[in-house]
Amino acid sequence: MKNFYFTFLALFSLSFTIHSQTEDTLVDIGGYNMHFNIMKGEGTPILFEAGGGDNSSVWAPILERIHKVTGTTLITYDRSGFGQSELNPKLKNDSDFDIENGIKELETGLAKLGYDDDIILVSHSYGGLYNLLYANKHPKKVKSIVLIDATLSDFWNDDFLAMRDMFVDINTIPKGTGDYYLNYNYNEIMRSLRNTQFPENIPVTNIFPDKSAPVYPEEYSNRWKKVHVDLGNNNNNVTNIIAESSGHAIFYDNPGLVINVIVKAYVKTLDENQQNVVLQKALDNAIDLSIKTKVHNRSEHDLNTLGYSFLQTQELDKALDVFKTTTILFPESANAYDSYGEALLMSDKKDEAIEMYEKSVALDPNNEHGKEVLLKLKED
Repeated sequence: MKNFYFTFLALFSLSFTIHSQTEDTLVDIGGYNMHFNIMKGEGTPILFEAGGGDNSSVWAPILERIHKVTGTTLITYDRSGFGQSELNPKLKNDSDFDIENGIKELETGLAKLGYDDDIILVSHSYGGLYNLLYANKHPKKVKSIVLIDATLSDFWNDDFLAMRDMFVDINTIPKGTGDYYLNYNYNEIMRSLRNTQFPENIPVTNIFPDKSAPVYPEEYSNRWKKVHVDLGNNNNNVTNIIAESSGHAIFYDNPGLVINVIVKAYVKTLDENQQNVVLQKALDNAIDLSIKTKVHNRSEHDLNTLGYSFLQTQELDKALDVFKTTTILFPESANAYDSYGEALLMSDKKDEAIEMYEKSVALDPNNEHGKEVLLKLKED
């Protein structure tokens, strides 16, 4: 099981205007409409699931960047009763508006739009449960999943559900809204999904903060983190990424991290030649973000992460390009030179590695790791 621990500084904002060709449409699900927004492209489409209480608009700040790099179709939508999507007028009981009904509505909408084949799933918070159910219903169609501090099926035991009831008063939520039906059915949904796991054939990247407490007390935060750590530790198809210094909405706090993870998941659906094209675009995108946000000194970490992702896949030439670029963009960063030195060592370029470590130690005399590496290299 792979567990990657990255430190990212938050917050830098993305204020992108989406210029790509988009289709903003209402789809008739059976006498009522659901709202979909589609950024059209070629390749395996990516479907985004918002968190509980949110609609598709939460994804807007990162979509243009992802589309620019991948060129694939990006799909966002509003679940029934949220945003511009209507509720099914034929359902009479509150319990009818549960997650199983939501999955059926999603399946109908995707089929009518022609996107009911291979797909990549991305979700935030409560949307993770939709990814879980959809993947179990369509294990051969789902090619990859990216969870962003997602609600996991094993989090809510009966004690925690009882505690949740102390914080959520259903009587204060307007009846006949998506939010009402979500909260009305929440506990039963959690009980029905316990012990449900993601299919073993689907690669899952699970991103979560080091301290995640969605609204609730510290004991919730501790359990929330534990079930996320356990998901990665106990399942070979799950890769955990801990985004330190980030909040629950990681795609706002660290958009560069989320974008890179989604791009990496998409790349794995391509052949080798296509991968090289997309990865080059990903590098260009990371550099562009670095230049635009250099004043905030944040996206150095995004580049560093991209470089290490190439090291993990043994793509040393690409890693060297990224780390070298980072030292050019951030010449006062001791960490940039340290990372570049590490990549050079892995590439058997000892003399150049020594030079990078010397620059790192000169910039940061407290870099004990760099000193130890230099001492060993000079003794050999």
